[in-house]
Amino acid sequence: MPRQARLMLAGQAYHVVQRGVNKGAIFVDDIDRQLFLHLLHSAFLKHRVALHAYVLMDNHIHLLATPSTQRGLADAMRMQGNNYVQAFNQRHGRTGPLWQGRFHSSMIDSDAYLLSVYRYIERNPVRAGIAVSAEDHPWSSVHGNLQRRDDPMLTPHPAFRALAATARNRTTVYARFLRDVNASADLPAIRSHSAKQRPLGDAAFLRMVEKTLGRPVAMRRQGRPRKEGTGGAETT
Repeated sequence: MPRQARLMLAGQAYHVVQRGVNKGAIFVDDIDRQLFLHLLHSAFLKHRVALHAYVLMDNHIHLLATPSTQRGLADAMRMQGNNYVQAFNQRHGRTGPLWQGRFHSSMIDSDAYLLSVYRYIERNPVRAGIAVSAEDHPWSSVHGNLQRRDDPMLTPHPAFRALAATARNRTTVYARFLRDVNASADLPAIRSHSAKQRPLGDAAFLRMVEKTLGRPVAMRRQGRPRKEGTGGAETT
């Protein structure tokens, strides 16, 4: 079965997920994590990709990034991925692949979902049960986005900047948003669109993407269509 062509547009934000092969670890220690971030930063600078949020877990990573060219994100991830695998294998005396196939990418509607994806990424350690709060996890963009430490890798997205007029007020607003008890409402949509690599947004956003790319992009409902007159809810 041929690979599904990526839905790539310059200037649009993407939720990126990359997993270790067979759910295996992609980091052994903090030296690996530091190396990964260094190589990611170098690749994103070279291919002009802005990084807004990230989290490093034991066997996968999440990124929120905006490429300035149509090929920028794919080229940056390929460069970073190849360089990291080579360094990781050499450092730990191993051979073979490290990644579970290609990275997954889902285009994100800035108006409707972008801030929710920020939160989804930075709260990943909390959902995984390895941190009580997002700030407890050291390998995340949350520290930079909350201005607890300088993170030169990060470029705030315009939607993030629009939270408040000043950096101090923006930090306060985002911290409150990060801890919102209703945060789980967007989880199913973020997860399903990421898994299927489909754009996540409202109807107007999807129409824009389809018109620009010249192909359908909306998620299709799964299951058999309901017969007329049968009533009841459609199976999904």
